[in-house]
Amino acid sequence: MPPKVKFQKEEIVRAALDVVREKGLDAVTAREVASKLHVSTRPIFTWFASMEQLKGEVYALAKERYREYIERGLHEQIPFLGVWQQYIRFAKEERELYKLLFLTKPSAAIGSATDALQLSQDLVRESLMRIYHLDANTADCYFRDLWLVAFSFGTLIVTDDCPYSDQEIFSIGAEISLSVCRAFKEIPGLAANNYDRNAVFSQLVEEAR
Repeated sequence: MPPKVKFQKEEIVRAALDVVREKGLDAVTAREVASKLHVSTRPIFTWFASMEQLKGEVYALAKERYREYIERGLHEQIPFLGVWQQYIRFAKEERELYKLLFLTKPSAAIGSATDALQLSQDLVRESLMRIYHLDANTADCYFRDLWLVAFSFGTLIVTDDCPYSDQEIFSIGAEISLSVCRAFKEIPGLAANNYDRNAVFSQLVEEAR
């Protein structure tokens, strides 16, 4: 009889995820994962045809970890600001997973940053529509604009180049959230990109005089 496989697929994926969290995606080799499990590389290739296949499973598990953060934010008193805070917390607490999801070149196994954006957007859309009284398209545009700012902060954090405190980051997030929400509500056609830019800017200039 063939020897019994000691480790199940899920255990190998979790071990590979731990390698990513500690050392980054490039460190995910058969030898490194096997060392984490204290076994030879044989069980890995019992379950996976290649390391790329294993990395694909790790990417999927990393997205689930990210989803947990976003869902916690949705349970805050102001869900969207809760999501903003949890996004920043994910960047601080799971730097290598953030890099994997948002700063890794897409491949057959690894999705793009826009895939993670879409996941976030799908989770947040209903609460934005309900709380801010937005239609689905406007809610998506609103989230996109705020996510691009949050992405900038997350990138500064994981590259150890962020000069802002948590309080400053959250204050800036609130400022931009209010500004963008008001713009979508007060400028007809903005979300559909169907508005007179020159007229809007001219009006702003006139109001500032």
